[in-house]
Amino acid sequence: MFEFDQYLGFLAFLTILTIGFWLMIFLLTFVIPYWLFGASIERFKEIREERKAKRAGTA
Repeated sequence: MFEFDQYLGFLAFLTILTIGFWLMIFLLTFVIPYWLFGASIERFKEIREERKAKRAGTA
């Protein structure tokens, strides 16, 4: 059915496809939410510091 070089190409294709699939799963379920959650927390801290500074400056 397959010659040996076609078989190796098919295995390389399946390997790359599988690595890409698991990389996307990892990125979508861990890295991107972690990044967004951390950025949100940092932004809320900055907003709170700005409010504190504004309150301390006017008092």
